[in-house]
Amino acid sequence: MSTPNWMDRYLSGAHEEVWTELRQYGARVREPHLIVEAQAVCDEMARRARHNLETLIGRLDEQGYRFHTNDDAQDPVAPLLPSSPHADRLASWLEETLGPIPLALSSWLRIVGDVWLVGTHPDWPESASADPLVIELEFSRYPEASTQDYYLNELEAWEEANADSETPDAFVLPVAPDRLHKANISGGPPYGFRLPDATAEGLFIAESPMPFVSYLNDVFTNGGFPGPATTAQQRRIKDCLAEGMLAL
Repeated sequence: MSTPNWMDRYLSGAHEEVWTELRQYGARVREPHLIVEAQAVCDEMARRARHNLETLIGRLDEQGYRFHTNDDAQDPVAPLLPSSPHADRLASWLEETLGPIPLALSSWLRIVGDVWLVGTHPDWPESASADPLVIELEFSRYPEASTQDYYLNELEAWEEANADSETPDAFVLPVAPDRLHKANISGGPPYGFRLPDATAEGLFIAESPMPFVSYLNDVFTNGGFPGPATTAQQRRIKDCLAEGMLAL
């Protein structure tokens, strides 16, 4: 059977067209004649995202940005921790435990790693309130904790909360604090991915649910801070950080 030639078209710059088609195919992207190419596109997306993150973190460092925890202590945090040797195993475990996970989520887990951009910009003290990008799947900042135990606890809590519901809420795999918690303010539930999901891209549940790649493009277009810029100076900082970001 013929394939839609997604990878060649993606590499030639037809990013939006390829993602639109992948969304239209839905779970059919897992058909044997499609999944290899669909996964290749997702892997290339993750490599481009990794490049954007490394560029962005370098610019933030040059500007004196402090990456820190989202609490009063503001302990220093490494903004990007690479995927561990166990990332493939975790991806397989998630699928075995929760059902299919989006191909793009698997790519991020294996290629990008854990990202934490919460912190303070010297010329923008309120930068933590602009919803800086956080995606932590392996929780590499917490070597003493069991990632699988954490996810199992979240799944158990979801099952208990929906035990008597005829229309249970979808399970959301938590990967980031919400916008308010990032700013050290009591907020809502964490951001995450609605699972199970057999599609290529998946849905990222944040302030508003968005296709995952659309969310990432919004993040990088805004220099890592997709929340609104409330002053001209904030807009200038975000535009400087976002210059030359690769489209996903």
